[in-house]
Amino acid sequence: MDSPGGNISPPGTDNPKLLIIGITSVVLFAIGLSKLSVTAQHKRAENTPSFVKSLLLFGYSCFLKPHSAGPKGNQQNALESFYSSQASVYDATRKILLTGREDMLALVAAELRFKAEKDGIGAEKERIWVDVGGGTGWNIEAMSEFLDVPKFFSAIYLVDLSPSLCEIARQRFARLGWTNVKIICEDAKKFRLQEYENLGDRTPPRSRLSYFDQTPPGHRGADLVTMSYSLSMIPDYHSVIDSISSLLSQDGVLGVVDFYVQSVVDVAFRNYTGGLVGRHVNFFSRTFWRAWFDLDRVSLDAGRRDYLEYRFGTILSANLRNKRLGFIPYYVWVGCQKKPFSPSSLPHEIIERIDAMATESPYLLPTNKQSVTNALARAVEKTAPEIRSKAFDAAIQNLSVSLPLPSFFYQNHHWRIYYDDQLKKHTQFNDEYIYAFTWEDSRVDERLLKLGPEDVVLAITSAGDNILAYATQSPATIHAIDLNPAQNHLLELKVASFTALPYKDFWKMFGEGKHAQFRHLLISHLSPHLSSRAFQYWLARSHIFTDPRGRGLYDTGGSKHAIRIFRWMSRVFGCRGAVKDLLAAKTLNEQREIWRAKIRPALLSSVVCNLVVSSEAFLWAALGVPKNQLAMIEEDHANSEAVNDPSLAAKNTRAHAVWRYMVNTLDPVAEQTHIAGDNPYYQVCLEGSFSQRCHPEYLSAASHARLSRPGAFDGLRIHTDEIDEVIARISPGTLTVAVVMDSMDWFDPGSTAAGRQITKLNRALKMGGRVLLRSSALTPWYLREFESYGFACKQAGTRSPGECIDRVNMYASCWVCTKRDNLSPPTPEAERVGGVEVQSWSLEFGDGDGGLDLQQQQQQQQQSALR
Repeated sequence: MDSPGGNISPPGTDNPKLLIIGITSVVLFAIGLSKLSVTAQHKRAENTPSFVKSLLLFGYSCFLKPHSAGPKGNQQNALESFYSSQASVYDATRKILLTGREDMLALVAAELRFKAEKDGIGAEKERIWVDVGGGTGWNIEAMSEFLDVPKFFSAIYLVDLSPSLCEIARQRFARLGWTNVKIICEDAKKFRLQEYENLGDRTPPRSRLSYFDQTPPGHRGADLVTMSYSLSMIPDYHSVIDSISSLLSQDGVLGVVDFYVQSVVDVAFRNYTGGLVGRHVNFFSRTFWRAWFDLDRVSLDAGRRDYLEYRFGTILSANLRNKRLGFIPYYVWVGCQKKPFSPSSLPHEIIERIDAMATESPYLLPTNKQSVTNALARAVEKTAPEIRSKAFDAAIQNLSVSLPLPSFFYQNHHWRIYYDDQLKKHTQFNDEYIYAFTWEDSRVDERLLKLGPEDVVLAITSAGDNILAYATQSPATIHAIDLNPAQNHLLELKVASFTALPYKDFWKMFGEGKHAQFRHLLISHLSPHLSSRAFQYWLARSHIFTDPRGRGLYDTGGSKHAIRIFRWMSRVFGCRGAVKDLLAAKTLNEQREIWRAKIRPALLSSVVCNLVVSSEAFLWAALGVPKNQLAMIEEDHANSEAVNDPSLAAKNTRAHAVWRYMVNTLDPVAEQTHIAGDNPYYQVCLEGSFSQRCHPEYLSAASHARLSRPGAFDGLRIHTDEIDEVIARISPGTLTVAVVMDSMDWFDPGSTAAGRQITKLNRALKMGGRVLLRSSALTPWYLREFESYGFACKQAGTRSPGECIDRVNMYASCWVCTKRDNLSPPTPEAERVGGVEVQSWSLEFGDGDGGLDLQQQQQQQQQSALR
């Protein structure tokens, strides 16, 4: 740990505070005794002080001993006053207090491995690591759990201001025999790598560089810089963070772990922090921990972390609590240079490319790579009327005020498109996904769509299973859309797992829904392939996969309520054994007998229907059925009853309609599909997991082999937004397929919302482009809207009593609407879409191509703007 700062004053100058702190410190100290004993006994074998002596030294140095800066009053003397008496027991007594160090090391190691694999560079590359405030060298030795430290790094510099801690570090590496580690006992802000390394064409200077000397242009710098619980102890932290900016190479990685306290109000409107999951610390905790750590001159001032995040780009971050010792707040953060772009890849090129990825706009390289700022400004000014993504808008806003780009721009993959996670439309889901698996039959989708390498697909994410099924068919692009961020977090996790994990681990996570080593896999293997927000989401929920008492992934999300209710009913009605028998049935006839005799009487009883299933709250929370869709079910039921027996029409109730819909759904499934053999949608509901015999196609070994290839997801774009917003920001005439599931059922027939969305779909689709939709109605009312807005609608399937429409059989009908005519915009002026001015393009091309003329116009405008 690097030097603490400020004027040194002995304990006792703030008696009321110290009284509270002293009492609580004794309690916390006692909590750690049992934990510390194991570490201390291990260290005793290495001729270090005994367990009891270690605890006494720790307690005396931290809580009783007066600290003084000595006659010189400098920082180094202050450090020695604190560390000299406890240097030999430092590692033994910090194991529990300084938690999260291993996580930080694992994350930066994963980043470095990913970069090495991506660049095709092995151990022969000369890599440099600088550990700022490295103290006893514990971090460097601990890194050996994740990397071969002596071989992976050509040089490691441990920089610390405490002579006592540096001496322990020298002894450590002499014992280990690691000759590539150099111990530098000096102030971190004065450390200059070029004094010790021949970087680029520059030879090491003979004399010490001035404090004001800048890093020479074009030098390589350090590949890794780490700070482990040292930033909070550095008084002049601004200058140290600034010096790290010069120290770190252009594509280097910076890792920090430290204590913090902060209110979410301070950072709620910052889009570059990597996300706010768990960041808020309540008032009492903030006040207590600031005072408690201030006793040892450890500053939890929020400005330290704020300046770090302002000075660098955020790759990943996580806000955690030390649950073993008083729930102390700490954070783990991985970052990079604010503009981590090589000379051949300039900032505005990256922004333009990501913008093009999100909007399907043609991307052209700038003809003039000089005067980047001016070129970017001209591009923004002249292309303002064009369709732009929200990522582009956010990037320009940040660059204009010298802020880091949103963390999405610093990811290793650009699958996830920027979104503002603090908007109410996203927070309404309370960080919970509804669906842990997708309720659309991917086999039917594949048969109907027959996707090819030229297709550009837009589809609702849901649990991502259907997106992965489309990816196995290798279309050019897939735009996955969901308003619920958690649904997209789930898709991201699956995509990252394809990219980084072998099939065995992939199957355990998504086939069985559990993996005891999930947290390790997330940090050490998946983290380089996730956005910061998705990483934080799954880090906070790793217990879903690891809890031995839990039921795993498929007993989570809103849909878990339906599964749990069925489990409860099967116990109440005494048919839990029958469910197991049904899953073990080897033939369809055997399955039918079990269904008719034991399960159907309970599941489809009028009691269950009236008390549970007809509840609007249950239908929404468990099955995702909104009120407008429920009205369509009731209307179809009323019409069918009136036709069969007009006298029954007046007696129709919601309970009767829902019960009849359930009968038409479940009876054909049980009678016509072999659940254990070829119906994974009901297999996972009944069993809580898939089986090697019965699972979606994306879980097969063949699909894993296909989708784990490099570049398999280069065409994936994950949008967290409404469908309307995304369609409005996609270039006209570029989509070939839109899969909207049953989302059109959610519209109110009395509003114009359906017509507006269909109009945007017409604009975004090429001529002959298709919309695939499902509905709970036999003939949904909005088909007339499609036909009036240039589409021809064809029924692809319908459900009749006793017959399945597909293996899910949850919907009454399936339709394919094909674009036949282009629409002219309502006015020649620019229309406002999603809060931005968007040019209304004329789509009357006349050549039937549905987009060629528009692309030519866009290319000409972009060329003009970038010149």
